[in-house]
Amino acid sequence: MNVLVAIYSPFAAWNIPASHVERLRRDFPGHTFHHARTEEDVPPLIGAAEVAFASELRPAHLAAAARLRWVHSPAAGIGSMLLPEMIASPVTISNSRGMSADTIAEHVIGLTIAVFRKFPLAGRRQAERRWAQDEAIQPPPLRTIQSSHVLVVGLGSIGAACARRFAALGAMVSGIRRRTGQPAPVGVSRVGPPAVLLEFLRGADVVVIAAAQTKETRRMIGEAELGAMKPEAILINVSRGKLVDEAALARALAGGTIGGAGLDVFEHEPLDPASPLWALPNVLITPHMSGFRADHWDAATDLFAENLRRFEAGRPLLNVVDKTAGY
Repeated sequence: MNVLVAIYSPFAAWNIPASHVERLRRDFPGHTFHHARTEEDVPPLIGAAEVAFASELRPAHLAAAARLRWVHSPAAGIGSMLLPEMIASPVTISNSRGMSADTIAEHVIGLTIAVFRKFPLAGRRQAERRWAQDEAIQPPPLRTIQSSHVLVVGLGSIGAACARRFAALGAMVSGIRRRTGQPAPVGVSRVGPPAVLLEFLRGADVVVIAAAQTKETRRMIGEAELGAMKPEAILINVSRGKLVDEAALARALAGGTIGGAGLDVFEHEPLDPASPLWALPNVLITPHMSGFRADHWDAATDLFAENLRRFEAGRPLLNVVDKTAGY
């Protein structure tokens, strides 16, 4: 088979190392692997490909992919691949959901603690060599996860991993999920459908966005949802930036509608230097790094290799995406 590896980014960390493409060539000597390092490399290579290990596919790529049968994403989110032509096609998509769930959940806990304990303030004052004890303990108060009410929006592998950790730290955890008939993940005391999101938001101290990006979830957190939250509540987003109305969020944070935010993802990345989010003292920004782990490319390549063996043998693939649902 011809296999196209097309995992590239303007940011070095999100480019698959050439050594891992060479590893695939060694492990699968019967197949031909082509390595696209830029978007422009893809069209002349994808025409012959039956399989693609790819982070994105543009309309022009899909139009040229006459023989493509299966695409595997190194990430959990595959929203950018769900073009109308892809959804209508017989091409199977699988993803890497679950691979970084624990890593992202730890990042969520870190962001929550940092905002609750005013670490951004401490960091700013450290840079100024100023002792800020009085400033740190004045209102709003320093808070703890213990006894807090956490709402996790999206109870897939990432949301479930977050819920377990929050519950272990003494929080009461609620969740929003589309399929409410499934058993609640460990640590989740109450589960509701998207229709009750506003109701659940009203009681939450921490709101974690961990849902997949689909046409239904785009801007699911907007003016109304932010207005339903407690004035002291904080929003943590590690899913995709397009799930939140970013302009509405900036207004809510600046105006005191909500108490703070920990943001790893944004509507457009990198975040525009002119964005008001940068300057807000109640916001902690991380540069879309929550899912990255020390062995990231080893784990991603291992999962693709296992699925390639299954594809060769005609066995069911791991993590097949429901293209209509979007995850």
